[in-house]
Amino acid sequence: MADHGLMKRASERDDSFKTFVWNPQTKQFLGRTGSSWFKIGVFYIIFYACLAGFFAVMMAVFYQTLDTNHLPKYTPGDGGSLLKNPAMGFRPLPRAENVESTLIWYKNGDNDDIKHWVEQLNKFIEPYEGTSEVISGQHVTSCSEDKLPGPEEVCRFEDKWLSDKCQKAESWGYNRESPCILLKLNKMIKWVPKVYESLEELPDNMPQKLKDHIEAKMNENNGKIPKMIWVSCEGENPADQEYIGPIQYSPWQGFPAYYFPYMHTPGYLPPIVAVQFNQPMSNVLINIECRAWAKNIVHDRQNRLGLVHFELLKD
Repeated sequence: MADHGLMKRASERDDSFKTFVWNPQTKQFLGRTGSSWFKIGVFYIIFYACLAGFFAVMMAVFYQTLDTNHLPKYTPGDGGSLLKNPAMGFRPLPRAENVESTLIWYKNGDNDDIKHWVEQLNKFIEPYEGTSEVISGQHVTSCSEDKLPGPEEVCRFEDKWLSDKCQKAESWGYNRESPCILLKLNKMIKWVPKVYESLEELPDNMPQKLKDHIEAKMNENNGKIPKMIWVSCEGENPADQEYIGPIQYSPWQGFPAYYFPYMHTPGYLPPIVAVQFNQPMSNVLINIECRAWAKNIVHDRQNRLGLVHFELLKD
């Protein structure tokens, strides 16, 4: 008797579901007549068409605010940017497993150990090799203080300008106990350096060696200081300064001002400075800080503005 009742209720449920899907008496499909489905279909078509139209209008308004050259809305050049001070970067970078480290550590005379550092520099310098007249459709021109680039031009920078020892063919000095570090300023669109124009403008905390270098360059340049973002590298502590040894910069001890501002022009290659440490002390961890110098560059160790820190350890 119980089984018969269960079968009856199951049959009633099947009939009820079939009636819901299609009711031949009321001509309803899934609980709605044909006219009802037509009305709700028209409603949703109009609703989503209006939604899509509203989205398209908002996107069109948004794109009107963008620069056709893909420049950001606010830049250091117009005073609206939060970024007003450039930072510096260095190469080579540590291995992937020590991505947060700033330690350049290698074993002198071990080709397998220096391979990582040499390959890092080789990869970084690739865009600079064999710089041609046209890169990505943009004209590359030779620049100087008297010959600035045009609106659609970028200044040429070639790896051959670096010193003989800071070259790929010389393994960047890592096989000669004179390792090279490459420095560059981070790209900031429309940022223009305010260079030092007289010795009196040089800040008190600028290293004396750099001041002497600037004065020598001024004497070579008919009494005018070259328009440069100057660079200095020193040991952070007295012991580091003792162990670091002689330092050589190439092709200049700084970044020429005519490479700035960066305007997101295709083919632009930022200038680099090769810093060669000649015979740094072995088996000693040397803390090194390199600073960029211009009147509108602020040095902030905590936020790494205007400077870069790394350690050098040669076994």
